[in-house]
Amino acid sequence: MPPTDDELRWRLGARTPGADYKIFTTERVEGSHPSGKAMRFSLIRAVDWVNVIALTRDEHVVLVRQYRPGIDSVCIEIPGGMVDEGEEPLVAAQRELAEETGYTAREWRSIGVVAPNPAIQNNRLHSFLALDAEATHEMRLDGNEVLALDVLPLAEVQDMLRTGRIDHALVVAAFAHLALQLGSLRRP
Repeated sequence: MPPTDDELRWRLGARTPGADYKIFTTERVEGSHPSGKAMRFSLIRAVDWVNVIALTRDEHVVLVRQYRPGIDSVCIEIPGGMVDEGEEPLVAAQRELAEETGYTAREWRSIGVVAPNPAIQNNRLHSFLALDAEATHEMRLDGNEVLALDVLPLAEVQDMLRTGRIDHALVVAAFAHLALQLGSLRRP
């Protein structure tokens, strides 16, 4: 018989704070397993994140392109960012879409939640679908944000996902949630 979740679970003990990097903190945690094994885990503590698949009435997707230093490349992404303290994920998603793109939407749906990297991170990514998105104002970027706005047909975005041109894992996860809910990447 396979082990139960309780039999797989490590017991976490003493925590030693690490560095504070403004957008996340680190810590070390002592862990013990019922089998007698012991291990020190390194963890990243971060706030929850949101991202938004914004579809216009004519089935175009609102995208942003921005430089990502981790891979030293410009990535094609959907709008997104951090959930502020005390803020609901939907409100954060609406704020991020408006700030990064100047678009707003009439209808919003939660399409899924994932753990971005549960081996070392505690946070969740909340993905939303924004329908009937339209440009209503200028972009209002945060101090250090530099990005470009693209609005492309959904069919072209599907091809970009298939070919790996869009390869940001959290963006791919959002489109996977959408496809699972719809049975495809067609607009509901």
